[in-house]
Amino acid sequence: MTISLQDFLKKYNETRDLNIMTTVDESWLKNHSAQQASVQGALSGKLIAIKDNINVKGLPNSCGSNFLKNYISPYDATVIERIKNAGGTIVGKANLDEFAMGSSTEYSAFGTTKNPIDPERVPGGSSGGSAAAVAAGLVDYALGSDTGGSIRQPAGFCGVVGLKPTYGRVSRYGITAFASSLDQIGPITKTVDQSAELLQIIAGKDEKDATSTDINVDDYLGKINDDSVKTIGVPYHLLQEGLHPDVKARVDETIEKLKKTGKVIQEISLPHLSYSIAVYYILATAEASSNLARFDGVRYGVRTSQNAESIDDFYSVNREYGFGAEVKRRIMLGTYVLSSGYYDAYYARAQKVRRLIYDDFQKAYKDVDTILLPTCPTPAFKIGEHVNNPMAMYLSDIFTVSINIAGLPGISVPVGNTSEGLPVGLQVLGNLYEESKILQLAKAIESLQ
Repeated sequence: MTISLQDFLKKYNETRDLNIMTTVDESWLKNHSAQQASVQGALSGKLIAIKDNINVKGLPNSCGSNFLKNYISPYDATVIERIKNAGGTIVGKANLDEFAMGSSTEYSAFGTTKNPIDPERVPGGSSGGSAAAVAAGLVDYALGSDTGGSIRQPAGFCGVVGLKPTYGRVSRYGITAFASSLDQIGPITKTVDQSAELLQIIAGKDEKDATSTDINVDDYLGKINDDSVKTIGVPYHLLQEGLHPDVKARVDETIEKLKKTGKVIQEISLPHLSYSIAVYYILATAEASSNLARFDGVRYGVRTSQNAESIDDFYSVNREYGFGAEVKRRIMLGTYVLSSGYYDAYYARAQKVRRLIYDDFQKAYKDVDTILLPTCPTPAFKIGEHVNNPMAMYLSDIFTVSINIAGLPGISVPVGNTSEGLPVGLQVLGNLYEESKILQLAKAIESLQ
């Protein structure tokens, strides 16, 4: 069952206080019937929200920032072209943490998005608007971007399904880069079947993206009921401390249910994953400082009316005005770790540990088909709870960042609720280009709920 224009408008009016959307496409609202009839395909009739850092021609691409609040995209990202060619309808852009830097969608220049399950809590981030749009029933599907968990973590907080594909599986052409070696576009949906359907449309080689890989796209939906996953790895050593008791209980219950279906649960060791947060925040901030250098008020974005005495002052004034506090923090961290005298001590060493993390996964996948981890150590936290504590915010990604570092695929699927009724997500992680396997196990887990 798809969501109609009338359903969308009703839900949109009901959920305005949640601050989910940054833009609704006015031309779609006016020409809905003609657009629905113009293209037929696998996504015909489906309403789709797009994270506001993925370019859609004719719509703003604000990245949740004052810097780009008036920027209108002149082109479609490759994923948008593929969705339109399949008959999908883009309804507008969803809110996000500024330039995708955050874990709560509190760092948006357009205000905080609230969790549809409990409006006093965050929806996660940085794709919080996309996850909230699906959870609130505004749209059938949404697209997000995942740099360190930004699809899976909000999916976990909002009780929906979020898929981060293998790096290179989906074209990055048209996404505003945060950390180019980590960013990946992926679907957020209500069900695992829907994630498979949308991934089928957007996956595949793109000549416009040098990082996309020329590897055949599997029949994700056609194989989703296959039983190719026999052995599941669980790194119990990572689940000893800092895990909310209700999250641990839902994960343990799901593992016991899987055992009863005949799955073999095998304890594995991923010894270098404890360094993932440190590695991630060195690599991601370094790449962010480089990628965001072009936002200076000349080539892109806002330009203040304040006088500047030199070109350096001109850049500084524009960047001070345009960027929010979290983006500035990450730019400064990234510039520091890349600076002379610190490059080898921080960035080069982080790249070496990145390889060790990848090797840990490859060793594990010799013995198991997939790996299970909680999506987040806690359920959704309250708005404002961590906004002045960056370290606490960063640690909410502790179970998600590792596969971005290693370039692997993962999917978050709901596995019940806490005693307070807050959703709990469980991740299924796979080896390179093994999206079919993680979708199969995620579908099996979904059926056990």
